[in-house]
Amino acid sequence: MLNSKTRETVVSYLFLAPFLAIFSVFLLYPVFYSLYLSFRSITPTTDLFNAFADMKFVGLKNYITLVNDFEFWWSLVTTGYYAVLYIPLSIGVSLVLAIILNNQLKGHSIFRSAYFLPNVLDMFVVGIIWLFIYAPHYGILDRVLTLFNITYFAEKGVLANEKTAMLGVVVALVLKNAGFGMILFLAAIQNISQSVFEAADIDGANEWQKFKHITLPLVRPIILFLVITGTIVALNAFAEIYAMTSGGPEMVVAGKTVGATKVSGYYLYRQFERMNYGDAAAISYFLLALTLVISYINAKVLHKKY
Repeated sequence: MLNSKTRETVVSYLFLAPFLAIFSVFLLYPVFYSLYLSFRSITPTTDLFNAFADMKFVGLKNYITLVNDFEFWWSLVTTGYYAVLYIPLSIGVSLVLAIILNNQLKGHSIFRSAYFLPNVLDMFVVGIIWLFIYAPHYGILDRVLTLFNITYFAEKGVLANEKTAMLGVVVALVLKNAGFGMILFLAAIQNISQSVFEAADIDGANEWQKFKHITLPLVRPIILFLVITGTIVALNAFAEIYAMTSGGPEMVVAGKTVGATKVSGYYLYRQFERMNYGDAAAISYFLLALTLVISYINAKVLHKKY
């Protein structure tokens, strides 16, 4: 006969069992299977109709190939550029929206819902919409700029120009995700006691001084969270690149033709598409290790600083 504590434990495991089963099949198993694939490769003798089962063990060859692959290192450079643009812009837009909507403006609930709504849309759908906005000749952006005699985007648009393609992708992603950061900042700002601001008013502090010395320090945990999640978003970027640029436009760097927006997530997809499953698995583990290292450094540096 089970005692009450053991019975509660058994019941808890029974409730957890469906989730654990799904987690094991769709997440845990692929994690270890991709590690297994990273040490194997398709060879000329591999049966392509049974490729995964017939891949040959090659040891560390896939990782060594990766280290010597110029295109892979270029994808890391573009990923870093993507992160440098996305993270500060995303945090800045989210914080500005939260500060504006923290005031009791007329219809502020509607504005909060409107800014958060794009966050629930699929990135591929959002990317297609921005593809039409950025398009030359018939795109909304080009038509509006033409009214002001700005014709810089009339020939290629935004996404076919190597100087503006990455920024165009980042702006679309920032406007899609800003609602999520806005909600986090808004919750943090509204948890600040009004007595703190009243004490600052008595001391004669202006709005900028209150923001710099009260609001900003108290929302820094949210900034730390958004920096870490922004880093992960950059390293996993794929859908927006696939929908908007397919890694292009092409440009020449160090005598080699590369894609201006070919980030590491899209490069991994291209390897998988070419049936280089071992290389793709090795890239995914390299990116996993890189994500862990960068997240650890971010947490240490920002936590100590703030």
